[in-house]
Amino acid sequence: MEKKVLVETSARHVHLTEEHIAILFGEGATLTFKKELSQPGQFACEERVTVVGPKKSIPNVIILGPARKASQVEVSLTDARTLGIAAPIRESGDVAGSAPCKLIGPCGEVDLAEGVIAAKRHIHFTPEDAKNFGVVDKQIVSVKITNPDRSTVFGDVVVRVSEKFAPAMHIDTDEANAACAFGQCYGEVLA
Repeated sequence: MEKKVLVETSARHVHLTEEHIAILFGEGATLTFKKELSQPGQFACEERVTVVGPKKSIPNVIILGPARKASQVEVSLTDARTLGIAAPIRESGDVAGSAPCKLIGPCGEVDLAEGVIAAKRHIHFTPEDAKNFGVVDKQIVSVKITNPDRSTVFGDVVVRVSEKFAPAMHIDTDEANAACAFGQCYGEVLA
């Protein structure tokens, strides 16, 4: 039996701490809800920042809420090359020793000593979903995306299990373009 999961493209974005929100958008600023994301409690914000690297900058990068314990910038490897940054491929939240950058907002700037990563492709599952798919937290699987133009098998996909998740695989824009994974797309989990 095929075990299919929704595949979503996670474009470049920024997660900020409360401290950095205040610096970039002004004392007392809060993130302004724009729309819900597929993961419960996560949302896109109206606020944007410019991400600056040694080579170039990328303006109007979306911020995702709510605030986090550590600021983090998630980019594709193409974005990283554009910025002139050697962003390591990591799971979200694993920013220790990652690449630096500058963030510019309407009220200030923040120099991040670390925090820029290319997010490792992953699947969010609830414990029940993981059981149904026969996988466990931190397991590495492959996912096959079949389409008429560029069928692709992605290896090294990390399974992440939490009661707080909704089932979805996240790939970045480079990966989505390589697989023609546009619109509503599903992948078959190959455990």
